[in-house]
Amino acid sequence: MRYLKALFAAVFTAGLIVTASPAQGAALPAPVACPGCWHPALQTSWQWQLSSLPTSPYLNVDMYDIDGFDAPAGLVADLHATKQGRKVVCYISAGSYENWRSDAAQFPASVLGKNLAGWAGERWLDIRQYDGPLGAIMKARLDMCKAKGFDAVEPDNVDGYTNKTGFPLTAADQLAYNTWLANEAHARGLSVALKNDIEQIPTLLPYFDWALNEECFSYKECTTADNGSYGYDQFVAAGKAVMQVEYSLATSKFCAKANAQNFNSLRKHLELDAYRVACRGV
Repeated sequence: MRYLKALFAAVFTAGLIVTASPAQGAALPAPVACPGCWHPALQTSWQWQLSSLPTSPYLNVDMYDIDGFDAPAGLVADLHATKQGRKVVCYISAGSYENWRSDAAQFPASVLGKNLAGWAGERWLDIRQYDGPLGAIMKARLDMCKAKGFDAVEPDNVDGYTNKTGFPLTAADQLAYNTWLANEAHARGLSVALKNDIEQIPTLLPYFDWALNEECFSYKECTTADNGSYGYDQFVAAGKAVMQVEYSLATSKFCAKANAQNFNSLRKHLELDAYRVACRGV
């Protein structure tokens, strides 16, 4: 996934336009503390399986990341019961509309943008409207994750400002939405992952408990040394785990680098089925 540069955004305060760098996190809320939230160890074995549900016998991994809508509470409980200390993560899309979801009819037309290229039935959302019906929908999704017994949430598509969404989203808009999401998750006792949105790591790091990345080795953008001011090594330096996936690279092309960075990297199919090759062998 490629990211556009967005160095500065205009924010309106008391009728005046004030230019601020998104990296400074101007006017963002304070992070909501969550001392009871799960904080994955830097080395955490995991499985990411979204296009199907895991079935017994389960993998001997510390964490399963599965679809929050499709997974029944009984499966979440079974994943907990079959390995001591195992955590289960609730996948939801926070930045796109999916026409097959049970709450699809609740999205007002005003928040629906362009189609996501390559993903049938999905449209970008106007994340600026999170203080209205869109926010209510996302709060209900977080409540669903909590009610089903999940330990954490993985909000997807939280980098709309770098894509052609149909809305004039700015880096500042994305920061406002992503910090709101993280704080709402913490208010429910849910650990929260930063999915991609790599350029905003320096600002978002205090809000998120761990990170999940797709294809940073393919695009040579994993570390601060690659990018100049942002990278997943910043999560590791803060004691926060990085879960990372490559789809097209052979494991020989990225696993040694991933292990050296202390990332928990996997090779997966793009459809995120049960196929999995772990760089650390677990």
